[in-house]
Amino acid sequence: MLRIFCLCFVCFLTVLLSVPEALFSKPVQYDIAYIWDDDLNNVLDYQNQLEEILGPEAAPHLRIVGRKDGGYGIVYDHNGTALSSAKLMVKHSELLRSQGLSECFAVEDNGYFELYNVSYGLGPNLEDMKKRYARVYNYLGDEVGKNLYIEQTDKNNYTLIYRRRSDRSSTYRVARKHAKLLKRKKISTTIIAEKNNPVVFGESSHLDEEQDISPAEKVAATTPSPRPRTLPKVVEETAKSKPTVTPPLPRPEEVALAPARGDFEASIERFIKEQRRAGRLSSNEKTGWMVYDLTSGKSLVDINANQVFQAASMIKPFVALAFFHRVKEGTLKYGPKSRRNMELMIQRSNNPATNWVMRMAGGPAEVDRLLRSHYGSIFKNTRIVEYIPAGGRTYKNSALPSDYIRFLQALWSNKLPYGKEIRRLMSLPGRDRLYNGTPIPRGTLVYNKTGSTARLCGDMGILVAKDRKGNRYPYALVGIIERDTRASNYGNWMLTRGNVIRQVSTLVYKELKKQYQLL
Repeated sequence: MLRIFCLCFVCFLTVLLSVPEALFSKPVQYDIAYIWDDDLNNVLDYQNQLEEILGPEAAPHLRIVGRKDGGYGIVYDHNGTALSSAKLMVKHSELLRSQGLSECFAVEDNGYFELYNVSYGLGPNLEDMKKRYARVYNYLGDEVGKNLYIEQTDKNNYTLIYRRRSDRSSTYRVARKHAKLLKRKKISTTIIAEKNNPVVFGESSHLDEEQDISPAEKVAATTPSPRPRTLPKVVEETAKSKPTVTPPLPRPEEVALAPARGDFEASIERFIKEQRRAGRLSSNEKTGWMVYDLTSGKSLVDINANQVFQAASMIKPFVALAFFHRVKEGTLKYGPKSRRNMELMIQRSNNPATNWVMRMAGGPAEVDRLLRSHYGSIFKNTRIVEYIPAGGRTYKNSALPSDYIRFLQALWSNKLPYGKEIRRLMSLPGRDRLYNGTPIPRGTLVYNKTGSTARLCGDMGILVAKDRKGNRYPYALVGIIERDTRASNYGNWMLTRGNVIRQVSTLVYKELKKQYQLL
């Protein structure tokens, strides 16, 4: 480590000494840069990995910025001296290199610009901000709504923003236009710089609270199976809560026991083969895919559903279930601290928070025992054997694709303790591979958890689509790509494989669109 630092530091100082002496007459500040790319979606995906690898201390300082000659980047807003920047650069490069990501580099604090969002207010009352969210969403429509968020700016303040991540002048024009539209609602607008603040409320949370998201009252004659339960409003659940009485779904142990072998599954298999021929999947990579229609109670895709895959961060909702089981028993309490750690674990995939939750539930072995003994019909071959190591290098925890589907089905049908709270946690806004970056229409609800390591790229979740009448149709989707060795260029590997999962998710939506006349 010392040798690496010395080499990098010497190289950095050599560059500085080659700069004309006149520049040293004024202070020069430096930031740390990680990636430049023309595609904002790639940069956003990369940001998630940086936050997980660099840790919670670094996350608030990471900024998405625009480059003056085009494209986007991620910088650590350091504003430091040459010496402090070199030290930070070496520290972060060591962490990134250990995970197969490219090293970072120190850059002068110029040549790029801040990105801006439209803000509709700032205040300490989250519930008041949610009411304002509803007014803005309903008035400006889902074109704005997909990117409408409530951020926590500091410990006691929240802001409602339309996340544009664009230049100052165009964002200002949009803010003025929205101000005119919202004038009669007595809502003013301004612009604020993108700061990577924690997001506490978004479209799925809003729709979940404001709308009845049960499926259509009349299911087509071709799909006579029972409807799933209505998902209630998201409120913290107690052990005494009783689910709404509705026709039952198949029991979790029945899910995926009779997989479909139809034309659609064959089309997914052909697509995966095409990705292999095109080099977007390698011969040493195995994949697992499952799609379960929660409206009809039928499995649509079952590819390697009962093969064991690494779980990575997709195991985290299972850890949450173990914790909530303890709360239901009365041996743990769900208070502000545990709630905050739950949110960090699920929404921001924070590993220290995950280890805290796991420790409170008794540790990996106890979490594993608890899930198998109390929820064995769901977790047929899930194994939780380790805390998340430093840098997120977790390769030992594992699960079946069908385990995720059974978990999601039980979650949707309200058969898990604190199920409504788990759904709330999984609906918190974040970067996913099932909806973000796809053409799936705005207004689709998403409850998911991604997983990423240098050997695995995956996502599992429930999408709740709608038709033109506003009726809702939920389905569960699992996509996993696993290598047998670490990717040499983890950043590029993660981006390309994530896009394969997005393309499969798009194909699934198009298939269900035909069946239910979705948007």
